[in-house]
Amino acid sequence: MPIGTVTIFGGAGFIGRHLTTALMARGARVRAAGRRPDAAKPARASKAEPQPELVRADLLDDAAVTAAVAGSVLVINLVGILSERGRQTYESIHIEGARRVAAAARHAGARRLVHFSALGSRTDAPARSDRTKAVGEEVVRAAFPEATIIRPSLVFGRDDHFFNRFASMTKLSPVIPLIGGGRTKFQPVDVDDVAEAIAVVAEDGPPGGKLYEFGGPAVYSFRELLEMLLQALDRRRILFPISFATAELQAAALELMPNPPFTRDQVRLLMTDKVVSGSEPTLADFGIVPRGVETVLPIMRDKYG
Repeated sequence: MPIGTVTIFGGAGFIGRHLTTALMARGARVRAAGRRPDAAKPARASKAEPQPELVRADLLDDAAVTAAVAGSVLVINLVGILSERGRQTYESIHIEGARRVAAAARHAGARRLVHFSALGSRTDAPARSDRTKAVGEEVVRAAFPEATIIRPSLVFGRDDHFFNRFASMTKLSPVIPLIGGGRTKFQPVDVDDVAEAIAVVAEDGPPGGKLYEFGGPAVYSFRELLEMLLQALDRRRILFPISFATAELQAAALELMPNPPFTRDQVRLLMTDKVVSGSEPTLADFGIVPRGVETVLPIMRDKYG
């Protein structure tokens, strides 16, 4: 049976583009909603292939969110922020925006809702970003009890934010700072594995109402990931440890800039490991054997080596 119409909030982002590809390959009609939806093109799509419907919808706008979900059988909320700007605060996006999407999906009669959170989200987490995402999970459940909640670790891929950012940094600087000594643990997960799992949900796979933790096959420290990247690039750089306290002091000064390179809350995000707990279902419950970061390192070498 055809999937029908799927609305993706955050469809223009890294995960959204890959998810659009996976869903459209299964015959879904994808509606990519966001503040700047023009960038929402499927990953690896050619001009001859179908394109998603582009809808301008700010999560802070009730009417726009309601219009974006109209007629959708599945609603997916990928939206999250790493820093605040103006009205785009952690509370307005992670809590109120999440509540607005869930309530609109329920009112529109959507069969399914998928809400993206993050590993490390809990109400007593050091970072406000993680704390507000934890509250966001609660308000989504209250508005749409059958929602599927996804907590991924670091998501990687050809056009990701982590490996591309640090690969670019190695071309500009001989020193790479390691906040917290580089000890934060990650369980990197391939973006296409994440997209495949959501496509299974779209095809009426596992029942809703569950929380999933998505991680890859191995756990690495922040330092180990950067060492692997440098090895792939055949580049020698100094990995310089910085304590959390020092990093927070630096971030406090940088926050006075219009576009700070990092903030105090981003420093606090690194105080929590991003690994699966072992107490929640994972990609294995979708029949997916996750791929490791080894698949993306040759791509980084080709792009930045």
